[in-house]
Amino acid sequence: MDGMGEKMNAIGESIDDASVTALVKTTLLYHRSTSALNTTVETKDGVVTLGGKTGSAAEKDLATKLVSDVHGVKTVVNKMAVK
Repeated sequence: MDGMGEKMNAIGESIDDASVTALVKTTLLYHRSTSALNTTVETKDGVVTLGGKTGSAAEKDLATKLVSDVHGVKTVVNKMAVK
């Protein structure tokens, strides 16, 4: 019985890539200082890749910081171009 409880806890703690992507997009939309509408988000095994355009290097850095704090994100690869 103990093994099953441990498996259930592991399942409860895991989060799928689609959920991570949704959380990242919501986080970026929530913060007005990031251009979420110009940002692409791809997630694979907890690694989030950001693409698109940003207004400044500071905005790019902020996006990386915000995304790295999202539950389920292991690593952020920010490929956003500063326009």
